Amino acid sequence: MEPATVFSISVGAIVFAITAAAIYTSFGPPSKELDDPYDDHED
Repeated sequence: MEPATVFSISVGAIVFAITAAAIYTSFGPPSKELDDPYDDHED
């Protein structure tokens, strides 16, 4: 394969991995450990 193709696939895979990890952290089981700072400061 050409270097540009390998580079494009690599960048796409990295972007996909970061997006998948962010979605898993936001909506998956680890989200129960997340804290909402706005709930801590009720008026």
